[in-house]
This record gives sequence, C-alpha cells and structure tokens, in this order.
Amino acid sequence: MAQREIDHEQMLIDDIAKFYDDPMGFVMYAFPWDIDPSIQMVELEEPWASKYNSEFGPDKWACEWLDDLGAEIKDRGFDGKNAVDPIQMATVSGHGIGKSTLTAWLILFIMTTRPFAKGVVTANTGEQLKTKTWSELGKWWKKCITQEWFTYNNGKGNMNLYSVSSPESWRCDAQTCREENSESFAGLHAANSTPFYIFDEASAVPNKIWEVSEGGLTDGEPMRFVWGNPTKNTGSFFECFNRFRHRWKSIVIDSRNVNITNKKKLNQWVEDYGEDSDFVRVRVRGVFPRAGSMQFISSEDVDRCAEMDTPDVIMTQPVIMGVDVARFGSDKSVILIRRGRNARDIHMSSYSGIDTMTLAAKVHELAIEFDCDAIFVDGGGVGGGVVDRLNQLSAKNVIEVQFGGRAVNPAVYVNWRAEMWGTMKAAIKDGVAIPNQVEIKTDLTGIEYGYQKENLIQLEKKEDMKKRGLSSPDFGDALALTYALPVAPRVGVTSIHHPDVSQVQGGDYDPYA
Repeated sequence: MAQREIDHEQMLIDDIAKFYDDPMGFVMYAFPWDIDPSIQMVELEEPWASKYNSEFGPDKWACEWLDDLGAEIKDRGFDGKNAVDPIQMATVSGHGIGKSTLTAWLILFIMTTRPFAKGVVTANTGEQLKTKTWSELGKWWKKCITQEWFTYNNGKGNMNLYSVSSPESWRCDAQTCREENSESFAGLHAANSTPFYIFDEASAVPNKIWEVSEGGLTDGEPMRFVWGNPTKNTGSFFECFNRFRHRWKSIVIDSRNVNITNKKKLNQWVEDYGEDSDFVRVRVRGVFPRAGSMQFISSEDVDRCAEMDTPDVIMTQPVIMGVDVARFGSDKSVILIRRGRNARDIHMSSYSGIDTMTLAAKVHELAIEFDCDAIFVDGGGVGGGVVDRLNQLSAKNVIEVQFGGRAVNPAVYVNWRAEMWGTMKAAIKDGVAIPNQVEIKTDLTGIEYGYQKENLIQLEKKEDMKKRGLSSPDFGDALALTYALPVAPRVGVTSIHHPDVSQVQGGDYDPYA
C-alpha cells in the first residue's frame, strides 16, 4: 500500500474515533449529504444546520434521537474493561417516520466506532427483515465513508455485516424472531466492546426473544434498541412504556411532526376516524390503543393540557403540594406542587428507593422553599412514617390522605382516592397545564374505573393495573393529591377548609385500594 493510502486510512481512523460518543456527528460525517440528491430529503433544522454546516440531513426527531443516544453513552463512560449499565431506548411512533433508515445509521455507527462490536437485528417478519430493515442497511452501507471496512450480505439465510479484518468477532447478523430461533439472541460476549440488539416492529417480537436477549446485556457496553407502531397494549414492547419504563429511555413520535410523512393522508385518517380513535392512536399519534372502554380521564383532555400555554400566576391562588409515597420496589415517590391551573412549572420530582425519613426531609425543605399552603401526603402503608416525621419537623398544614378513606361526597365516590381523581378529572377537562411527558400522560390516562355498591365510582386498583402491564400511576396520584380537599385563597392568613379528620378517615377502608 502506498504511503499516501496509508496516511489517508489513518486519517479516516482518527476521524472516526472522534465520534465514539457522537452518533449525530457520525451520521453527518459518514454520508455525502452535500453531493448525493437521493438522500437530500429533509432540510436540516437548527441548531444542527449551523453546527454541521449542512443544508440537508436527518429529520428533527432523528437528530434528537441521535443526540439522546450520545448523551447516554457519555453518561456511562465505558472504559473498555468494566461493564456499564445497558443503554435501552424504546421508540414508538405512527407510520412512515423513517425507522428503518435510523436502524441503518445506528448499525453503521456502532460497527464503525466500536471494534469487535457484535449485534443481532430482527423484525416482526422475515420479509420485513429482508426487504426493509436489512435492505435499508445495504443502501446506506454503500454510501458510508467506511464501506470498505465491512462486507455486507443480504442473501437468504445469510444476512450479515462483518469486518473485513475480523469477520467472526466484529459483526452484526440479522435473525428472524421465531421463538424456535431464540438461541440466536443469547449472550453476544463482547466484554471489551459493545454487544447490541435492535428490534424493528417490536410489538410483534415474541416475549421469548426479549427474555433471551437479556443475557446479552451483562458485559461490556451493552445496548438494546426497540421501535415500532403501538399495535398491542400487552407484551414486552408495551411494558417498555409502562411497567418497565424506568429501565428505558422511552420516546413517542407523532407522524404529523415528521417532515417526510404524507400529511394529507394522515389528516384524512384523523378526519375519518377521530383524533382519539384506536386507528389514529396507533397509525398516526404513536399511542397504544385503549386498554378498555372504561378509561377514567380522556386522552384528548390530557393531550390538550400537555400542550396548553402556562397560565398567568394569580397571587391569591394557594400553593399546594401532593406527595405520593412509594409502597413497592418499582414504584416511585413523587412530589408535585401545583398553583391554580399550573401543575407544570413550579416543582415536580421523583425518587426510587428513598426511605421515609429522607423523603420527609425533602418535602419539608420544598414546602419552605415554595411557601406551600397545604401539603397532602399519601398516608397509607409506609406513608404514615412520612406524615409522622413531618409533624416532628413542625411542618405546617400537613394533611394525611388515606386513599381508602371515606369520600367527602359519599353519594358519588366509593372512597377518597376516587373522589380526588374525580376532582382532578374535572380540572383537567377545564384545563390544567401539565408537563408534556410520556409517563405523566400514561399515568393520567391508563387508569380505568367501574361502579360498586349503589353506583358509586370506584377506580381500578394499582395491583390490577400492574396485571395489565401498567405502572403504578405515581405521578397521577401526586397530582390528584393536590385536589384532595379545597384550599382557601391567599387572603391574609391562609386557612384550609376540610371536613373533620375523623369523618374523612373513619369507617372501613383499605389503605392499598
């Protein structure tokens, strides 16, 4: 090899090394955005257009996704020896956003920047895997600046991409997701590099494949990426956004917010079927279908609250804190502060595995900082310890709420929890600014209801929600707690109007209801 060729190869290697934790930078460097009209589909938005001095590039959602991945890589700081926590990213979307293209970029990024990486890619069907997912990889491999480093195959039963220099130890294979093929997803053993899995159309990938792939997330810098349309409200893909959402970086993409989609067709679907129909939820909004017809709070109302402008502060409005205390291992303790119709900008925090004394100290500190007029604490189970500690700290206006206690209006609601959710539901209908976050919207819309006794409204129990694959609605309960009782406006000395505690908490109640 001539010296000039050697120098050019070394320069390329040196350049690629700079992108180890910069997938967006790699995508802009590796492909000919400035000279190839076939990939100039989208005008690159700011701040990326200026950063990369390019007119064309990925869609905005893909730029954000790649930047999110880069942040996850930086956060772990893998040193090539000591295993780090898996990077797990789950993306749910409507149709036509370009997931197969992102799959191709992702494979080439990992394979190019990580010598001896090993990956497995699958899709819902063999035909999807071959003609879309793997075919898209071939298209971008041909355009990649490191094309000569790898061999690409797309033959029947022989779909792979491997390093020319190390074909056995530095490779990515496409495998069908039939359960009898599950051993192909067993541990990849790349302790000094990156073992990775990619599931395309992940709703249809059998749970057995998900289970086996767990074995490949124990060494090196493991990564698992799953995406697809939200076709089922059960299964492992659904649980990435619900019961196991604390394990995943979860992303939701509405097809209407993507440049390359057919907006006319999408709007026709919305017009024909309705914004909150399951058809539009799955194919346009990237939202899982309804869990049932007894959804307590409308998704349309919650979406409107997430997108509404933050209301102006009215000085007479009281500042109210809700504290939902975690009872079980995967649950979170959540502190949320609301003022009037603003439950977005004042304060919200969540804690996993925090003890009651530490949680009480944080509540007390925040109550002083934000001058709270009322602190409503979930007093069931371990929550009683938080209430006791707050009283020891002489915290002001602490009200213990027993979710299973008697409702203030017992002619409508079976217990206090159902009533405060009912009050919150009415407020959301009128408009309450909430954070536009997936987990909060899921909490508010996931819970179902029914009727007990004399047509009294009864909310679904948390344990029943978990059986459906949903998480405990910790954020929803924290917001609902701020509606547990009316709080007087700030006129002179703030007072709290609520019924006698013995009346509210009296009777036969279940603190875990």
